[in-house]
Parts: sequence; C-alpha cells; structure tokens
Amino acid sequence: MISIVSAAGAVACLVIAALLLRRVGRGYRIARLLASAPLASIAEVLQVAADGERRYMRLSGRVTSDEEFPDENQRPLVFRRQRIERRAGANWQVLDEDRLAVPFGVEDRRDFVAVDADALGEGLVVIPRESTGVARELPDELRSRLASDLEAETPIRLRVDQVSAVEQATVVGMPITGAAGPIMTAGLGRPLILSTLDESAAMRLLAGDGRQSVLMAAAALIAGLALLAITVVAVVAGW
Repeated sequence: MISIVSAAGAVACLVIAALLLRRVGRGYRIARLLASAPLASIAEVLQVAADGERRYMRLSGRVTSDEEFPDENQRPLVFRRQRIERRAGANWQVLDEDRLAVPFGVEDRRDFVAVDADALGEGLVVIPRESTGVARELPDELRSRLASDLEAETPIRLRVDQVSAVEQATVVGMPITGAAGPIMTAGLGRPLILSTLDESAAMRLLAGDGRQSVLMAAAALIAGLALLAITVVAVVAGW
C-alpha cells in the first residue's frame, strides 16, 4: 500500500515539475540545451565539420573578428540587435528588429571556428540593455517604423543585445563547412546558442520572470525523487 501511494505521489510531483518548467517558455529549452549539449574543443568541432557529421555540440572560446565596430563607449562589437517589443499578456511580442553584425567566431590558442550570426535568434544569451515605457514615448525615428494603428499607450520595451570582441563565449550548435570554411549554425531542429555569461548567470537570465516557477519545479522534482526512493524501499521491503 505504501509503495502504491508513494509511486503515485512521485509521478504527480514529476509531472508538476515538468509543467512548471514548460511555463518558463523558450528559456527552459535554451537552458536545457546549453547545459546538456556535449562539450568539445574547437579542434574536435572542426573535425566534425570536415567529416560532414550532423552533431549538436558545445564549445567555448574568445570572441574574435577582423571587422569589429564600436558602440557608444568605444567597445569593439561584433553583433548588435535592437528590438522594439510590446506587452502581450505575460510575454513580449517583437514589433521591430534591427541588426548590425560582422563576420566573427570564437577561438582558442590554436583554432578558430566562425559563428553564423544570421542564425542567432532566441538562442542569444547576453545581459540586455532595456528600457520600458509606452509607444508615444519612443523617439520619432523609432515610432515611424511601427504599425500606424499602434495605440499611444501600448506598453513598449526597447531591448538591445550586444556581443563584444573582448568576451568569452559558449556556443552551442551544429558545425558545418560553409562557403568560407567551418561555421557553427542551427541544426537538427535545434537553435544556435551563443552565451557570454557563465552557466549559473545564464540560467538565471533565461529563467527571467519565471524564476519562481523554476524554484517550484526544483522543489517538486526533489520531492518526486524522494518519493521514488521511498517506493523502491517499500517494494523491496514488501510494504
């Protein structure tokens, strides 16, 4: 009897944990891929690209480019994305996006692999610069790019994401041989991920507004595993 009750409780806790994590949205998937993709050296990634294997891999290195451009503080950038978003329920919907990127990649002391900047979407994990307000507060040059029927009091967020050539980065994706050589891109139904944060900081950022859901999911997972252990003991003991 004890084994049946504990087994049912374990299943319920694990289901609740899964549902809570899915509420976090795309951040949960990116975090899971960032943590679980097999780690490889750049040399190994280059070999996979040369062999034509279709593998999803993770590597780390220093961001580098021969064509950096400066931001307003004269820091050398390789990628900049500005998004205008509006509040849609609990989420933000992209209304306009402007990108500026140069060819770049990551390197270690011996090897270099390019990163497909065009494939960077929701997998870009950097500390954003954000400002919020309403549509009427946007500068005229930005407001003119939005739909004319956008109401003046619509909640708006301006978000800027940047990658600098002085940063260390973790890249997760599929290595292929492109026209200009080996490059990391999206593949196998999974996104290209580039993070300039350490793993713990990246997980906190990806949790975002769903951090409470993540903590509740962790508690449910621990409870589920504990109940599962009780179930095994109960079965062995014949309870």
